[in-house]
Amino acid sequence: MRIVLAEDHFLLRDGLIRLLQAHGHEVAAAVDNGPDLLRALTEQRPDVSIVDVRLPPTFTDEGLRAALTARRTTPDLPVLLLSQYVEPLYARELLATGGHAVGYLLKDRVTNGTQFLDAIHRVAAGGTAMDPQVVTQLLVRKDRDTALATLTPREREVLESLAQGRSNTGIAQSLFITEKAVAKHITNIFTKLGLHPTDTANRRILAVLTYLDQ
Repeated sequence: MRIVLAEDHFLLRDGLIRLLQAHGHEVAAAVDNGPDLLRALTEQRPDVSIVDVRLPPTFTDEGLRAALTARRTTPDLPVLLLSQYVEPLYARELLATGGHAVGYLLKDRVTNGTQFLDAIHRVAAGGTAMDPQVVTQLLVRKDRDTALATLTPREREVLESLAQGRSNTGIAQSLFITEKAVAKHITNIFTKLGLHPTDTANRRILAVLTYLDQ
C-alpha cells in the first residue's frame, strides 16, 4: 500500500517508516505538521493515512483537521488516527465523515507490530479500527438515551465490538459465544435502533453511528 504518515516525533516517525517498509509498504510522504499533511493527502491520494492528532504549529488538533479537510474532498480516504489520549470529540468528528475507513488507536496501547498492521489493513479496506478505550468513552456518553437503553448488556457488548471493527467471527471469539448468537444479537440491535435493510447503507456502521450520535 501507499501510505502517508504524519508524526512530529522524529524517532517514532522513523520507526514507523521502517516498520511499514519492512512489510512491503511504500511511504509516499512522511510529514511532521498539519499544512504539509493536508498537502500530502491532497497530492498523493494514499491507500491509507496514519495521522498523529496533535501536530505543529499549535499541537492541538492539526492532524485531525487536515484529515477531515482531505476527507471532504476525497470521502473514501482511509484515515487512522494516533493519539496519546482518549479524545471522544475527535473520534466522533472522524466517524461523522462517513463511519467507514477510519480508525483511532492510542499509542501507548499498541503493543506489537501485528496489531498495528492489522488495524492499518482494516482501515485501508474500508473498515474501522477503534481502540476499546476510545469506544468505551464514546459509548458511556450515550447510556441515558431511551432507545439505546433497550439494548441488553450482551447487545451492548456486541455493539462495542462492532465499533472496534470486528467481524462476526471475531465478536464470537472475543465474547465466547457462537456466531449464530452474534448474528441474532446484531439483528436485535438493528431492530431496536430502527435500522431497516436498504441497498445503499451499511447497517453495521449505522448502528455504531446511531449509538454515538443520539
